[in-house]
Amino acid sequence: MEKRDECGVVFEVNGERFAVAEVDPSTTLLDFLRSATPFKSLKLGCGEGGCGACVVVVSRFNPVLKQREIFSVSSCLTLVCSVNGFSITTSEGLGNSKDGFHPIHQRFAGFHASQCGFCTPGFCMSFFSALANADATPPHAPPQPPRGFSSLTLSQAQTAITGNLCRCTGYRPIADACKSFAADVDLEDLGINSFWKRGEARVSKLPPYNPEEDVCPYVQQCREECESILNSERLSWFTPVSLEELGSLLITGDGASVKLVVGNTGTGYYKETEKYDRYIDLRYIPELSMVTRDASGVEFGAAFPISRVISYLKEEGKSSLVLEKIAEHMERVASIFIRNSASIGGNLVMAQRRSFPSDIATLLLAVGSTLALLRGRARERITMDEFLYGPPLAPEDVLLSVHIPFLDCSASDSRLGFESYRAAPRPLGNALPYLNAAFLADVSFKEGGGGVVNYARLAFGAYGIDHATRAREVEEYLAGKTLTVEVLYEALTLVKRAVEPEDGTSYPAYRKSLAASFLFSFLTTFVDVSSPTFGGSLSEVAALVSSAKQSVESSDYYPVGEPIPKAGAVIQASGEAVYVDDIPSPPHCLHGALICSTKPLARVKGVSFESVPKPSGIVDVISAKDIPEGGENIGATAFFGSEYLFAGDTTGFAGDIIAFVVADRQKEANLAARMAQVDYETEGLDPPILTVEDAVENSSFFDPPPPRYEPYLKTEVIGDFSKGMAEADHKILSAEIILGSQYYFYMETQTALAIPDEDNCMVVYSAVQSPEFTQISIARCLGVPEHNVRVITRRLGGGFGGKCQRAMKVATACALAAQKLRRPVRSYIDRNTDMIIAGGRHPMKITYSVGFKSNGKMTALHLDILIDAGFFIDFSPFIPHMIVAGVKKYNWGALSFDIKLCKTNNTSKSMVRAPGDVQGSFIAEAIIERVASVLSMEPFSVREINFHTHESLQLFYADAAGDFSEYTLPRIWDQLVKSSCYVERIASVQQFNRSNMWRKRGISCVPVVYEVVVSGFPGKVSILNDGSVVVEVGGIEMGQGLWTKVKQATAYALGLIQCDGTDDLLEKVRVVQSDTLSLVQGGLTAGSTTSEACCAAVIECCNVLVERLSLLATSLQEQQGSVQWNDLILEARNQSINLAANSYFVPEPSSTKYLNYGAAVSEVEICVLTGEKSILRTDIIYDCGQSLNPAVDLGQIEGSFIQGVGFFMLEEYLTNEEGLVTTNSTWTYKIPSLDNIPKQFNAEVLNSGRHPGRVLSSKASGEPPLLLAVSVYCATRAAVVEARKQLKAWGATQGTDSDFQLDVPATLPVVKQYCGLDYIEAYLRNLLAPF
Repeated sequence: MEKRDECGVVFEVNGERFAVAEVDPSTTLLDFLRSATPFKSLKLGCGEGGCGACVVVVSRFNPVLKQREIFSVSSCLTLVCSVNGFSITTSEGLGNSKDGFHPIHQRFAGFHASQCGFCTPGFCMSFFSALANADATPPHAPPQPPRGFSSLTLSQAQTAITGNLCRCTGYRPIADACKSFAADVDLEDLGINSFWKRGEARVSKLPPYNPEEDVCPYVQQCREECESILNSERLSWFTPVSLEELGSLLITGDGASVKLVVGNTGTGYYKETEKYDRYIDLRYIPELSMVTRDASGVEFGAAFPISRVISYLKEEGKSSLVLEKIAEHMERVASIFIRNSASIGGNLVMAQRRSFPSDIATLLLAVGSTLALLRGRARERITMDEFLYGPPLAPEDVLLSVHIPFLDCSASDSRLGFESYRAAPRPLGNALPYLNAAFLADVSFKEGGGGVVNYARLAFGAYGIDHATRAREVEEYLAGKTLTVEVLYEALTLVKRAVEPEDGTSYPAYRKSLAASFLFSFLTTFVDVSSPTFGGSLSEVAALVSSAKQSVESSDYYPVGEPIPKAGAVIQASGEAVYVDDIPSPPHCLHGALICSTKPLARVKGVSFESVPKPSGIVDVISAKDIPEGGENIGATAFFGSEYLFAGDTTGFAGDIIAFVVADRQKEANLAARMAQVDYETEGLDPPILTVEDAVENSSFFDPPPPRYEPYLKTEVIGDFSKGMAEADHKILSAEIILGSQYYFYMETQTALAIPDEDNCMVVYSAVQSPEFTQISIARCLGVPEHNVRVITRRLGGGFGGKCQRAMKVATACALAAQKLRRPVRSYIDRNTDMIIAGGRHPMKITYSVGFKSNGKMTALHLDILIDAGFFIDFSPFIPHMIVAGVKKYNWGALSFDIKLCKTNNTSKSMVRAPGDVQGSFIAEAIIERVASVLSMEPFSVREINFHTHESLQLFYADAAGDFSEYTLPRIWDQLVKSSCYVERIASVQQFNRSNMWRKRGISCVPVVYEVVVSGFPGKVSILNDGSVVVEVGGIEMGQGLWTKVKQATAYALGLIQCDGTDDLLEKVRVVQSDTLSLVQGGLTAGSTTSEACCAAVIECCNVLVERLSLLATSLQEQQGSVQWNDLILEARNQSINLAANSYFVPEPSSTKYLNYGAAVSEVEICVLTGEKSILRTDIIYDCGQSLNPAVDLGQIEGSFIQGVGFFMLEEYLTNEEGLVTTNSTWTYKIPSLDNIPKQFNAEVLNSGRHPGRVLSSKASGEPPLLLAVSVYCATRAAVVEARKQLKAWGATQGTDSDFQLDVPATLPVVKQYCGLDYIEAYLRNLLAPF
């Protein structure tokens, strides 16, 4: 094989050849493609391989295996030197607006599967990789898939995208787009789309798919380059082709630091700051990349990719159940695009050297695998035990191969059993487990007797120790024992003693309980689990979406109300949609990163870079001292005041911005910020205030906002609390609820680009929800008039409230650095830093007292709420009003409250989708659940009896209640109960719970009443010479479909002109980016009503234009009989009619506030042994009035609901003892993925008729449905109640009460804890108890 260096790294991207002579060997493929090529579809979402936004597809000819390969990889981890000789395809390479879009792009758009669009290209490429492997080569074996379909199955189509994250859509439409390619799909089962109406589904209506055209052309190979390998002293990249060459490179005696490379995926977990002298690519050494088989087992080269290990084991598994089960477990490790490049050896070396919590190590330990090592020049073979517990491998040591033995029964009357387990937040992987385990046992069965354990190997890992371990004491105890109840009980006692997490490990008791659960599940496979003794089923629930139904209705204002695809969806899929970080860097552009405090309250004595080696490329470190004369230390401005940009002498909280380091490249800036040494001093300072209790003790509260905000913030007490309590039959006094925070997890992190302009002006491109406030902040910081600052925002890659204050600070920092250095400066904040500075949802402590009648009717409620607002006031004064608005969904009789905004030394909390309302609504539901428990009533009945009448609704919500005809909740409730078969399913759930010990189900139906406020927004409509229309609005497009609705409203309003040629007006309308010097008073995009307000603004503009044009149109029609739109506009131009109109929409006082209604039924199944949950089904009905676009609103409903599922069930927002966020990565913070959403997901957009006070009779959809996710929480609680009843039936005396407060989020450890950490032991004790 030829080795060469003359051209450096050579590869193809979308058919274009690149020869890179000079490149830092640590440069990732993502960094290179985004900075050195025009291809921007791959996005940086996390830099950890944890989100899928950067996925590309690579193909190559493997010279070791002598075969062609095509697979997806995470480009944020793949090193550019490692793709030498590869062909790379990005989403815009699949198709684009110039060459035509790929069917994947078209179907993603048509199935409404793209909202903000930042994640969409990654999804497309993950799915294309699956298509390519199914349909490219080899030729299909009969039977062929039907024409227009792929060889993929429904399961494969969905599994292909399980590693990709989306915060907007809720995944259901993405799954549908992928399922539309599957050969076994029933098209009628797919959700709403633009290709057909219900009952008309046919493949011919889909964008056509033909593998010969849509897959094969992209599976290109650079054969010349593939037969050459990169071996370059100049690039410090070496590619040995034999173990001898490798040994020579490792043993040089020159002290050079060496990095061995296969997939480089380990850097996603271990963030490296070290620079290496030598990179050695191991993939071309045959011994490391081959698989061999003999009579003893299978040997995998250490560089063999995990995905290929899985494929091989599956093939071998046809004759070996053990190998098949190992493969099945490995499929739940990481994600497909990580497994494609990660090697089995790399995984094990990380486990050995760095204590990585490896599933693979646990599996191999259980089956008795051995490993071959190269130590210096000598080879040796050792066991997994010796490998894990021996000294860490030296830098020059190399793992050569892994041997997995074939296993046989010890005797003819014995059975060999193998099972593996893991409990993790995501069932299908892409999440580290709380515990993993693998068990092997040989059990003999004698006639008339039970199973006798001949031997057992019990391996456990990932529970807070350095390496996977064997439970040898348990193994020795079981050997020779007959599996009886007594033996099982003692084995579980021993295993809990053996699995002992180290100090500081989270949930140690849960992990020990899991060990017992796993062992019990395994050992009972050797007994008759259907017998009366061991009754119940341990089988798992199917993991992915099975079906979904959506129901929508059109409105009276065509094309408003039509479910057209979101504007720009197809270019979002192809990756052509431009986000801030996609804008090409201007010449001489610099890059910045934030240096943040790790201390909550400390003096900053200095910042230095004393590491060895020192970070390179640093140009300057910008801090408060660099603010120009006349400028102010201001980074953000909003309604209630300003926030400083830099901390100055003393930090206010962990995550406070100390400085902004500017370097030549973003990578260098990020590295410098990470390596910066901050000298702190705390002597003489008061202790930081880190809890609401500390705030109360120190009287640390924010002052009330100025009186001018009182109309928006004032919340009235309702009724007489004392009187209501006196009338109560029952009372719950001083009960507590604790609610934590939630991170936004927008896919695009904070980003900005500042470009100095003439005359001391600054142009700033910012991903911000309020360009207007950003303009004010920058102007004040730089000390210039606001007309010197131009802020431009085209679209956001997600916002959810998180692109307000923090986005302003990033933009202001870039502008300040650009002004000082007189060069463009941009910044794209890395995910870890973004999570630290973001703040997130407001945590709070709630104490409530409630009185109620014996029939469940509430008489009085009082709330004492302490809100942790953090260090700055931000938007926090809005939160108390919103909490109370959420609580008021029920008629409490009397309602009083005392709410305090606590000022703490924590990151400032801000608006997160449905701020305050979600907490208030949860408080209401938690109280309902508790009252139902006290009264032994069904929560459903307690909810119903406390529904508002229209009279009580007016008392609680005043003018927002509207007319009686607008109160649609009773109608929705009755309709949902019927359509979801709620009553029948209650009986089914009860029957299931009677029949199952280890799995329990719950079902819950909850309403939402959500108050929104409509604000004023500007609009501008201009008709150009050719009749096309350009629209500007104050609102920002961030995935909510604002531009789409504005386009529809514009086409409707201009279509009121009576002339020909207006039928295609929708295609003539373009909405353009926000520009603070073009359209002023843009305000803040938030609160779910921006879309309708912007529609109202453009309708006002259009009305002006229609009035100007109508007289001319009538005149032309009288002269010509008819007139075309284009001719009308041309004549208007000739007659100097003004074809542009501005407006600032201000709602009528009576229409400023209104209520939104909806309801949801969710059914959940829990595993009592592990705490795992599966949402079996969710049904939603939501009132959108007359929806402006039911497809867009449906997407908002589903996406918002799933974000709520994250808050209630998954997302733990944790800090250390100094308030620094520790869940700051995709490894530690888990938002819902495809395998967390309902298996059956039905949603209906209710058309509730005309609402004269609303914009075209529409209502908001972006935030209210999030509150309905509490139905999942309540259903989970109901299932836990059933588990506790089971405990009580077994004679347990603790943890059996149905009156309990289930924690939020109800994670696996929480659910298991409330079911009982000794659930199995209680069961066995019951069996052992004398009759």
